[in-house]
Amino acid sequence: MTITRRMRYLWAPVAAFLLSGSLAFAQDVKTDYDHSASFNQFHSYSWHKVQTSDPLFVDRIKAEVDKDLNAKGWHEVPDGGDVALTAVGSTHDRQEYNSFYDGLGGGGFGWRRGWGGGGFGETFTTVDQIPVGTLVLDMYDTHEHKLIWRGTATDTLSNNPDKNTGKVDKAIDKMLAKFPPKGAR
Repeated sequence: MTITRRMRYLWAPVAAFLLSGSLAFAQDVKTDYDHSASFNQFHSYSWHKVQTSDPLFVDRIKAEVDKDLNAKGWHEVPDGGDVALTAVGSTHDRQEYNSFYDGLGGGGFGWRRGWGGGGFGETFTTVDQIPVGTLVLDMYDTHEHKLIWRGTATDTLSNNPDKNTGKVDKAIDKMLAKFPPKGAR
C-alpha cells in the first residue's frame, strides 16, 4: 500500500468526524402550542418583556417578531393585546474536545512488526469553549392567563454581532413560519 493510500485511510475517518461534529450543532428550532387554544380569535399582541444578555438585541428581537406577526395579520398594541409576548435570550459555553494525533510513531505501522516495532505516536487533546445562544419566545392568552405557544432556538454564536443578528432573524423566521399552528381551533 502506498503512503498516499495509507494517509487517505487514516484521514478519512478524522475528516468525517470533524464534519459530523460541525453539522451536529447547526441551528435547532422547536415550537409547541396548547392544542385547546383558539388561535383564530387572536389578532393583537402586546410586548410584556424582552430580556437578553446583550441589551442591543432587545429591539432586534422585537423588530423581527413584529415583522413576522404583522405578515400573519396580527398587529401590536401598546397594552391589552389578545396575546402577551415574552422573549428571553441567554448564552452559555459548550465544551468541545479536539484530539490530534502526530502520526503513527517511529517505523510506520508498528502493529505489523510486533510489540517492539513502533507505536501510535502522541495524542494531544484541547478543550474549546464554544458560545451557544438560546432564544425562547412565549405567547400568553391575556384573557385565560396561560401559555399558548412557545418557540425555542439554539445556535452557536459568532464574535461578529452582524452574524448573530442574522442568526436571530433566521431563528425567529423559522419559529413563526408555520404560525398560527395548523389544526389549532
